[in-house]
Amino acid sequence: MSARTALPVLPIGREYEPVIDQHETWLAVNPVQGCPKDCQYCYLKNRGQTLVKPVELATPRRTVDLLRTSSYYHPEAVLALYTCTDALSTPRTRAHLVGLLDELTAQEVRNPICLITKCAVTQDVIDATLRAKAGGTPVIVYLSYSGLGADVERGIDHEALRATFPLLHSHGIPVIHYWRPLTPANSAPDTITRVLDLASRYATCSVAVGLKVKRGARDQMTDLWPALADGDLAVEDADAVWPRETWELLETLPSRYPDHPIYQMNSCALAFTLARADSYQVRGTATCETAHCPASQRRRCADASVQPVTAEDIRSNLAWLGIPTVHSIEWDAEQRTATVEEALHLRDSNNIGQRLGITVRAQRDANDKYWSGRLEGREPLIVDS
Repeated sequence: MSARTALPVLPIGREYEPVIDQHETWLAVNPVQGCPKDCQYCYLKNRGQTLVKPVELATPRRTVDLLRTSSYYHPEAVLALYTCTDALSTPRTRAHLVGLLDELTAQEVRNPICLITKCAVTQDVIDATLRAKAGGTPVIVYLSYSGLGADVERGIDHEALRATFPLLHSHGIPVIHYWRPLTPANSAPDTITRVLDLASRYATCSVAVGLKVKRGARDQMTDLWPALADGDLAVEDADAVWPRETWELLETLPSRYPDHPIYQMNSCALAFTLARADSYQVRGTATCETAHCPASQRRRCADASVQPVTAEDIRSNLAWLGIPTVHSIEWDAEQRTATVEEALHLRDSNNIGQRLGITVRAQRDANDKYWSGRLEGREPLIVDS
């Protein structure tokens, strides 16, 4: 009789996510959850997962096993590691990250890997990243830097964060500048140019996200941005909330940074950095037309072939995810959009959209607290502050 792996004893008062989960543009891989930092806008904050000791839910080997057996996994998926902590924040989480990168490489998982951080990248992590790259597993580091201060991003060493841009660049490790959140506190032109003057030198591109407000987090974000207390503002239904000053400034940035792409869609930043075509139905939309995107990437997207899809393909994928009883699927082949009668969790509609390169429209499950997004059909909300 084989011994069973002991399950971790989880601290109470904290809300945990699945170790393997589907987000808007990637699979989230969360074997460690909880963060000792305390960023005021963090989506972990109202889950009791900030200012806490990170807890290990799965060893590196167990994590890879869970990934390979997950119904959400597929060979083209991008993997975002440790979205419920900052893996570089403590020696133990860094050791776990090194072990996971080595385990993914050893088991020949070749999916692109993303690592999001505000912390300094240590040499052991750099070495593990380069080993993964040598083994055929690409790793992209997202450096989250938006010009906010220690009063908002409590516990973050911003000098070390800024120094990480040239450090990773010197090792040939691709960096995407995660320019989020954008609030009145960091919307002034001098703040924006200070941030982009650095990022444009070392990052492949920037992703400008605004402020995401997930369901149930309005009060938390109002503490950060008091104007959001206005009940007429549908902040939880927006793709993101933007200060008008920043939104209008976006139009002028290409003239100052002509060789640095700036996207509002994370999927576009990934496609550009990985030299892939868009597979998220962004091409041809207003978001695509207004993006500061190089002509070479636009040609790549325009020239890409798309796989044929039928309503039965969509039904089969729903069944694979454990949803076999959908009664009605309206498939528009020209727009590559499926409208499903039943309510779906965003993780399911996003996964099917990624697998098939389509848009899935459905009423959202009432228990789904994940934030809204462009792929769901939501639009930005511009706020005067």
